[in-house]
Amino acid sequence: MKDEWLVECFVASFEKLDDMTVFKETDPIAWQLSVGSAGQYGFRHWRPKRVSTSKTLLEPIYSQLPAPFPPLFKRLVLWFRWAEVDLQVCRLLANPPGPDLAALFQQISGDPTLWKYLREGGYIQFGRGPDIDYDPVCFDTNSWKNSQDYKVVKIDHEEILCNDRVKIVAELAPSFRELMLFTIDKANRG
Repeated sequence: MKDEWLVECFVASFEKLDDMTVFKETDPIAWQLSVGSAGQYGFRHWRPKRVSTSKTLLEPIYSQLPAPFPPLFKRLVLWFRWAEVDLQVCRLLANPPGPDLAALFQQISGDPTLWKYLREGGYIQFGRGPDIDYDPVCFDTNSWKNSQDYKVVKIDHEEILCNDRVKIVAELAPSFRELMLFTIDKANRG
């Protein structure tokens, strides 16, 4: 599957796996991406927004990360803006609308304690566990492969907050590409 098509199919899976509804006061990022008028009780639906972002805007983020994003995630970030979305295997952190990618970096580094330990350990958070699970879902940059991709792992947030150590609790996929393919398949199976 070509990378461009894979990214498009991945984004199309969002609405199949998440109801993508928002109430203004609960998620200002999703509200910025909302479409149509507010329905009953003030809820709206949001949609990812197609954008064209210069790859030079990644440089300020890369200067603070342990490694660059894998190619498919980089493409996703440069082509789309989205709110946090529950893909059922994990929640993808938001890539909010804006003139640059500073808001994405804020999502990645938003919890200062987790950020410190994850960065030092070579992990880049790009998601959380599904539903209300706060465990970070990360690229394990220690696992760089010839395919220029990383393992996708879930890390116990309580081990960091309580014991000052990073503990992987699950490998969600051997690569971001595989996570995307799994997500697309899950969405298509309904």
